[in-house]
Amino acid sequence: MNWGFARLTYELRKKYADLSFVLPAGPVHGDANVGNVLRDESGRAVLIDLDGFAHGPREWDLLLTAMYADSYGWHSAEEYRAFVDGYGFDVMTWEGYPVLRDIRETMMVIWVGQNVGAEPRAAAEFGKRIAALRSGASRRDWAPL
Repeated sequence: MNWGFARLTYELRKKYADLSFVLPAGPVHGDANVGNVLRDESGRAVLIDLDGFAHGPREWDLLLTAMYADSYGWHSAEEYRAFVDGYGFDVMTWEGYPVLRDIRETMMVIWVGQNVGAEPRAAAEFGKRIAALRSGASRRDWAPL
């Protein structure tokens, strides 16, 4: 057992249990990001990848867009501002944002790790992400897979 990882997940569970969500619970996509929205023939947006759909804290669905702008630079400040203006809430201003971000980053590292054998770029990406989690290094060089 990797005691470092066990300790990390234990700490994250404790922090999550102490969160006070500010938005009312509701439908949650589970992996809400621009990559899971397609346009149909009429131009209407359609959500895909609904395997994580649930009822829960809506802050969770705002998280990825915030992280993609804040931690990774995958969205510009202008794109993020348009998202916040459209939704009406900036999850990055909520005190629980760092906790949800850390949980999501851990999940993202685990996902890449389980794809090491199937995706040629995953092994190098997994090593880079583990090192960043351990050291607190920037996530700006994380590549989407």
